[in-house]
Amino acid sequence: MVTITIKNIPEQVYERIKAQAKVNHRSINGEILSILDQAVALPPIDVQATLERARKVRELTAKYTVTADEIEKMINEGRE
Repeated sequence: MVTITIKNIPEQVYERIKAQAKVNHRSINGEILSILDQAVALPPIDVQATLERARKVRELTAKYTVTADEIEKMINEGRE
């Protein structure tokens, strides 16, 4: 096992980790290990695929313009 020391943790971050640890019935150390494990388990982002999806969305919506009246109508419908 490797030991890591983390310095200068902001009080707000520490308190959130502490609260999360309590909810999950873990020690603070256990909670930090869980957070780190989840963070490194995320697959890397495929930048090229993401850019390609963004280009396709732009192409599909390039000719669509929303008017102020349409926006106001959508807002009002959401309030009903």
